[in-house]
This record gives sequence, structure tokens and C-alpha cells, in this order.
Amino acid sequence: MSQKRILVTGASGCIGHYLTETLIQETTYELYLLVRNPSKLKIDTQARSGITVLQGDMQAIGRFADLLKTIDIAVLTATAWGGTETFEINVVKTLELLELLDPNRCEQVIYFSTASVLAYNNQPLKEAGEIGHDYIRSKYDCLHHLSKSAIALKITTVFPTLVVGGDRNKPYSHLTSGIPEIIKYIDLIRFFQADGSFHFIHGRDVATVVRYLIDHPSKENQPRYLALGQAQVTVNQVIEEICAYLGKKIYFRIPLFLSLANLIIFLFRIQMADWDRFCMNYRHFTYETVINPTSFGLPNYCTTMSDVLRTSGVDGSSVKTVT
Repeated sequence: MSQKRILVTGASGCIGHYLTETLIQETTYELYLLVRNPSKLKIDTQARSGITVLQGDMQAIGRFADLLKTIDIAVLTATAWGGTETFEINVVKTLELLELLDPNRCEQVIYFSTASVLAYNNQPLKEAGEIGHDYIRSKYDCLHHLSKSAIALKITTVFPTLVVGGDRNKPYSHLTSGIPEIIKYIDLIRFFQADGSFHFIHGRDVATVVRYLIDHPSKENQPRYLALGQAQVTVNQVIEEICAYLGKKIYFRIPLFLSLANLIIFLFRIQMADWDRFCMNYRHFTYETVINPTSFGLPNYCTTMSDVLRTSGVDGSSVKTVT
């Protein structure tokens, strides 16, 4: 029996790197890695046989029509974060790729959306489709088109929450890239309180979940929605954990009331997009059900803010303690 063929789009991204590394090291599947610029793929693609790097763009996905008909599992992480091509790639070309798959051969599609398009009950958040930035609206729109695909019943849609990760051989996520700025201002931040909560998940834990899903396709013959994240944390908990990690004492906390923020925005005529204002008022981007490796009895890699700092290369012992 021939090996299963797995297509991974966006293999050179943060999550794509973790996922590709996991599939190379832990499986013998035939891997087809679609990347625009192969030089950005820092994974050893010569580590074993059965790895093919496809240089190409989602804009020209039709070039791979013959190959796509032979794919058994498609993992779609490629995305456009903004710009004129956002809807073309995130909606039109993603749907075109799905149509090029053979619904009689392809066993499963794992499509990456974003948790920002979900409400607390894990159902689509209407505001994301109405006032979201282009990236958010494109993901919302694509989500609604997936149900019309010939392969709809085989699609597992994963919704990563805030993604952390990256190292010298992998690109850093947007969130991890911002950690040095938080550390820079922690002496000020530590004295404030804010109402808000969220989930996060490390790229390696995303890869662990996807690796499991590849071997365990849905048997319910219906689409799956899975929000990926660790247990929710509050903004105040995060500040406290960072301070504890860095040895910073917190003597008092000043609450930052939302009404005060709105007043400042009004008085100084600060321009905010409707989506940004919505997020500021919404505050709690948390979900009724989240999935992480422990959901399947697998070990977690990064579960706490201390883990985030450690895996991001922040050395707490080298930070001067403020007393």
C-alpha cells in the first residue's frame, strides 16, 4: 500500500514550520510543502525521503491541479494577512484549491482559520464579518463558503487563538515578536489592572494537535470546528506571571476603566477602526471549548506565561529585581 500524501500550504510560516518539522520527524508520509520562497523554509527537507518542496503561490494554485487530485490529506495554513490580495488568497484561491481535490480520494482537509471570528459559544461572530479588518472578514467569508464545497464533510476547521512560538530556525509569531516590548515597559505595566481575558497556544502544541487530527479524521461525517488554545488567562494574571518570572514586585494596582479609555479616545480625537473599538469593548476573547494536546491525552509543551517567556528566550535570572 502506498504512503499517504499530505499537502501543507504556508509551510514557511511560524505554524507551518512546527507542523512540517513534526510531520518529517514523526511520520513517513509523503509530504508536499507549498511555499512561495523555499529559502524561507528552515526545516531540513533532506532529512528523509518523500519530501517535495513546491515553489508556488496560492494565486497560481491551478498549476498544481494534477498533483492535488492525488492528495490524501490537505493542511491549509497559508494566509494573506492584509493588502490587496487578502480576499483573493484567503477566499477565492483557498476555495479553488478545495475544488481541485478529489472528494473520493481526499480523506481530510485541515483548514486554518482564526479564533477572532468566533464568539464565546464557538460559533461565528457576526461582527467579524461586518466590521472586521480585511484579514478577519476574509476568514469569516471563507468559513461560510466551506459548507458549499464538495468536500465539506471532510473539513476540520481549526481556529488558533493567540499563537506564540519561533526560534532561530523558525519565524517568530506576531505575539512572540512583541514580547521584548512588553518586557521593556513592565516596570510601568505592572502597576495597572485591566479587564480582559484570552487564550494562547504555542506553535509546537498546534503541530501536536494537527498531527493527532491527521491520524484521527472525523467519523461523524460532518465538519468539525476546533478552537485551539490553552486554558483562558486574564490580563491581570499575565502581568502577575511576567512580574514573578522577572522578579518584579507589584506594590499597588491602578484599575484601567474602559470608560476612561473611551473618554481619552474622544477628547484626543483618536481614530479607531470599528473592529478595534469593538475588540476594546468586547475584551474577553475566550471560548466555551478549547482544544490542546491534553484534550487527546498528549503532553503540552507551553501552558503558562512563564513557559511562553522561557520558550521565547527571556532569561528571568538576568533581569535586575526591583525592590
